[in-house]
Amino acid sequence: MLHFISQYALLGGVAFATLGAAIAAEPAAPDFSGRWGRNAFDHESLSSGPGPLVNLKRVANGSSDPDQLVGDFNNPILKPSAANQVRQYGEISKKGLDYPDPSNQCAPYSPPFAFAMELGLEILQGKESITILYPQDDQVRRVRLNGVHPPSVVPSAMGDSIGHYEGDTLVVDTLGIKVRNTTIADRFGTPQTEAMHIVERYRLIDVEDAKAAQARHEKIAGRVGGPAGAMPIDPNFDKGLQLQFTVEDPNVFTTSWTGQATYTHTRVPWQEQVCAENFREYYNGTETAIPQAGKPDF
Repeated sequence: MLHFISQYALLGGVAFATLGAAIAAEPAAPDFSGRWGRNAFDHESLSSGPGPLVNLKRVANGSSDPDQLVGDFNNPILKPSAANQVRQYGEISKKGLDYPDPSNQCAPYSPPFAFAMELGLEILQGKESITILYPQDDQVRRVRLNGVHPPSVVPSAMGDSIGHYEGDTLVVDTLGIKVRNTTIADRFGTPQTEAMHIVERYRLIDVEDAKAAQARHEKIAGRVGGPAGAMPIDPNFDKGLQLQFTVEDPNVFTTSWTGQATYTHTRVPWQEQVCAENFREYYNGTETAIPQAGKPDF
């Protein structure tokens, strides 16, 4: 009996040692901490494949006209009804007017609109969940790690998001985004429905590659904040953060398409913003009414 127990203990010790080595060898999750920023709106296009809409209206240097948002309604990713809505929104903008969107109506910045509108983000990483904070109008997203979507998702402003790590990449899968009367997929009025499905992939890249990607996009979308930039780069950080996301919505798009957003570490402190106190900035000298309740909540 003593001999049997000794053999069992020895084998058990080997097993636990092997398990411990396997755990120790498991790669650590990438560290996305800190504040990240960029100096251009809109989704970045990749070098090939179906991609996001761009502005048809350009200024003298060839970049997007910030005062007239006329989305390319001829982009083949759009189904006819979606193309017609983008065209109609563009006609409104060409008249010097603004159509309601989440940023000027104090509504949630549902993805993928958030990827086009937000100039910054901060990722808070936990063992069981991740929280993504956006400074413009204090938007918050929550991602459950290593979970599954429920059989029946109740639509919500940010959708149901689950995530996992694939080596150096954080993968986030989102569905169940609630559609409101102001919900749009980009700044050009592209619609979306509750059938939308988004897969996001976040990874760290070399800071010089990040700067180059940002410069390419700024030539197309324009630079926010002039030469200094609204979100100046932290010169002491050697990494950038790149998000690539793929969108599918069979009610709106003819195919899935992929966009990108590239960030660099920024020195800008967290900026708390309240939409209702800043609504005038979204309009060129005009004030558009912020939605008000018809009766008290209590």
